[in-house]
Amino acid sequence: MPRRNDRSSHSALSHADGLAASSADIILLIARILLAWAFVRSGYGKLFNIDATVAGYVSRGIPTAIAYLAIPVEFFGGLALMFGFATRYMAVLLFAFTLIATLTSHRYWEFTEAVAQRAQASNFYKNMSMLGGFAALFVCGGGRFSLDGWLRKRG
Repeated sequence: MPRRNDRSSHSALSHADGLAASSADIILLIARILLAWAFVRSGYGKLFNIDATVAGYVSRGIPTAIAYLAIPVEFFGGLALMFGFATRYMAVLLFAFTLIATLTSHRYWEFTEAVAQRAQASNFYKNMSMLGGFAALFVCGGGRFSLDGWLRKRG
C-alpha cells in the first residue's frame, strides 16, 4: 500500500506545504468557527421562535417531528462543531442537515421570478460549498485547538 504523502505533486508547488503543516491547527479552528457560526446564529433564532419555525417547515412539507429535531441539531450541532467536540460526528450530522435543508428549502429551479430564483440559487450553492467544508472537517478532525484535542491529551 502506498504511503500517504501530504506534499504537493511537484516541488515548484510545495511552498505552501510547510505553511499548511505549521498552521493546520489554527486554520482548523478558524474553519470550524466560520462554518459553525451560520448554524449557531440561525439555530438560535429558531429556538426562540420555535412555533413559527415549525410552521415554516410544515408549510414546505417537512413533518413536524423532523422540524422539532432539526432546530436543536442546527444550534447545538453548530456549537459542538465550533468548539470542536465530536468534530467528525458533528461534520457528518451537519452535512446531512445541510443536504436536507438545501434540497427542501432552496429549490431555486421551482422559482419563476428572477430575483427570488437568484436568491435561492445563491443559498443552494452556498450550502453546497458548506458540504465541502463538512467533508474536509470529517477527514481532518477538529485539530489540536478543539475539545477533541483536549480530551485526546487527557485520555
